[in-house]
Order: sequence, then C-alpha cells, then structure tokens
Amino acid sequence: MGFTITQGLMLVLLIASTMAVITARPFGNSINTKKSKKIIVGGSYHWNYGFNYIKWAIKHGPFYLNDTLVFKYDPPTPKTFPHSVYLLPDHDSFIKCDLKNAQRQGNPNQGAGEGFHFVLKNKQPHYFACGEHDGIHCRNGTMKFFVTPIDHSV
Repeated sequence: MGFTITQGLMLVLLIASTMAVITARPFGNSINTKKSKKIIVGGSYHWNYGFNYIKWAIKHGPFYLNDTLVFKYDPPTPKTFPHSVYLLPDHDSFIKCDLKNAQRQGNPNQGAGEGFHFVLKNKQPHYFACGEHDGIHCRNGTMKFFVTPIDHSV
C-alpha cells in the first residue's frame, strides 16, 4: 500500500526542515548550551490514535542528542485499543509501516503513569510507530513520526 500525496508532502517538508536545522549554525562563535530535555510525544494529547505525529515532530523540533522522548498512553482494557512503540530500521520501513525488522521499544503496558522513555543516543534518524495489530495505526498515517537528533552545539 502506497502513501498519499499529503503524506508524501509532509515527509518532504520534514526532511527539508531536518536538513535545514542540521546545516544551520549559530550566529558568531556562540555555543548553544541547552541541556537535554524530556519531551512528551504528542504534548497533552500523548501517544493516541487520531493525532498527526509527523506534524507534531515538525512543530516541536529540533530534537537534540540525549533528549528523552516520553510516550504516554493508556494501558489496554477491554474497551480500548492498545498502543505500543516500535523503532523501525529505516526510511523504507517507515513509509510502508513494515514492522518485520522493527524492534518493540515500549509494550502496551509501559505507557501508563510516567510513560515509556526513549533516549536519543545517536545522530541517525529514529523512526517510531505504533505496532499493535500489525501496525494499523501506523498504516493510516497518524501514529508514526521520525526525528534526527542533532548536537547541542549546532
């Protein structure tokens, strides 16, 4: 299954904004001394179905090395649809929501309370998706996003 023109345009915008941030340098010789921070994925909406996390990532970037992404979601009940956090291996898997080689980082019960914490430890892109029920929430284009963390000195 392909992706829509809107999803393609959002991906191009996300890549372009990520590249702009990566190549940007502070004015003069000043060094950014920002400290690592905890970022709640989705803000007050948390990690739930029906929210566009690609737009959220564009709006709330840039993300820095050693920042912690906090995924908060309700544990499963008989009346709710469970969520999880998967790390996809590459861009192609992200676009297709192919979970074959993805690694589950947060199970359906880990989002409760303080949430599941994921520390951005390297500069490579991190592709996240909800993987429950074979990734249905990823495939509809909402419960997935990616970030490429940068050094604090950039």
